[in-house]
Amino acid sequence: MPLYDYECQDCGQFEVMRRMADREAPVHCPQCGAAASRLVVAPSFASMSTELRVAHSTNERARHEPKRSGGHVHGPGCGCGSSTGKSATVKAPDGSKAFPTKRPWMISH
Repeated sequence: MPLYDYECQDCGQFEVMRRMADREAPVHCPQCGAAASRLVVAPSFASMSTELRVAHSTNERARHEPKRSGGHVHGPGCGCGSSTGKSATVKAPDGSKAFPTKRPWMISH
């Protein structure tokens, strides 16, 4: 359940954990028992850890176009993923595909 901020006219601000469906309903002040209304406050980024603040910032920037996380960013067959720079396809001297140690029925793989 989320934590909401409320304000009593006599006692000041306090927090109450309650269901989202009940968030707008007034609550009773824990000190004097008077009805208190909900406050809408901005999140406290100053007291937040650096890692969490960076995560929120990254999510906000990527809300319309998510950033890819590492990995291969080019199209298939570009050759940049190979450590030797050569194609993994074994070819015979005449240029046709050869499968000396592979399964010949898997031509498309």
